[in-house]
Amino acid sequence: MKTLLLSCALSLIACGAQAQGYRFTETVRLPATPVKNQASTGTCWCFATTSFMESELLRMGKGTYDLSEMFIVRQKYINQLQDNYLRQGQGNISQGSLSHTYKHAFCQVGVVPEEVYTGINYNSDRHNHGELTKYLRAIADVAVKQRQRSPEYYKLIDNLFDTYLGKLPERFTYQGKEYTPQTFAASLGLDMDDYVELTSFTHHPYYRKCDVEVPDNWEHELMYNLPLDEMMETIDHALANGYTVCWDGDVSEKGFSFKNGVAINPEVTKVEDYSTTDRARFEKMDANERLEEVYKFEHPYPEVRVTPEVRQQGFESFVTTDDHLMHITGLANDQNGTRYYITKNSWGTDRNAFGGYLNMSDSFVRAKTIYIMVHKDAIPQDIKQKLGL
Repeated sequence: MKTLLLSCALSLIACGAQAQGYRFTETVRLPATPVKNQASTGTCWCFATTSFMESELLRMGKGTYDLSEMFIVRQKYINQLQDNYLRQGQGNISQGSLSHTYKHAFCQVGVVPEEVYTGINYNSDRHNHGELTKYLRAIADVAVKQRQRSPEYYKLIDNLFDTYLGKLPERFTYQGKEYTPQTFAASLGLDMDDYVELTSFTHHPYYRKCDVEVPDNWEHELMYNLPLDEMMETIDHALANGYTVCWDGDVSEKGFSFKNGVAINPEVTKVEDYSTTDRARFEKMDANERLEEVYKFEHPYPEVRVTPEVRQQGFESFVTTDDHLMHITGLANDQNGTRYYITKNSWGTDRNAFGGYLNMSDSFVRAKTIYIMVHKDAIPQDIKQKLGL
């Protein structure tokens, strides 16, 4: 049934995008679990990484799992409170984070199935952390001002999470077997040391680890820095060899259209790259008018040739920002032969006509990726050697 759901979702990408003038042909399609909805939370980091881990379990032949995001999110909040207190209130206790946060929490407390811990203990059918995080901030601020964390502080924190997310399960039964969160995590056979984060920026040395300067990297995790072409080669190699990719990047610009099921990086200054019909019309427009035409998403247009310098300029001018994590599960080509990355989002299935998926163009991914996470074995051998993996 879940395989059927996946096929339907991916078929919707092709059919829906064709209606907008994009005609996609899939070249790689890897197994993934059904699309979920992070709803009114900033927990895309956990939804994307959980989806990635669920695909890893499918790849490993472990079967289909629906893992609890909020069990991991709860531990992440606790870790942030610790970090914020020791930084005298200058830490990051927002809802955002990155993939390595999942790994750290998994190793600390394990994981449980969604049916054991939904993380919704309030009158809602969807996640909403707006009120929870306001109380969290208030409790954190008091501890910092008092320069101590009293026994009551810890009770308040536990009670806050129990109230909104539910009490943590010490033991539970799943498919006829009894587990603790730690023994269940061990039963999955996932080794968090197998997963690495890769980035590409020119202000850090290549083939070495670096601290990527984005607010959600509050743990200051080090990532391997690759030349842009080798980061893209790694994504393609992973997908071609059965490994999905956890993706983090910028979704704040008009070229990212979840509604239309595409993310593009259009080139509007080089009129000569357009078809004869478009060229005549575009020559009469200014840049803003051309963009408005492109963002009707009626058919593909030429896109920016992204070099390391172009990518770096976007990052250093704060145009390319750390906005959102998603899960890349395949490859497709449009009618012009442009490569796109089939991407599973965590905004539910009712916000676009494509089953909650979208296709990100090669130019968009080159320009807007902050980092990716992959299994070490998904990296081409020569690149692994350069990284010392």
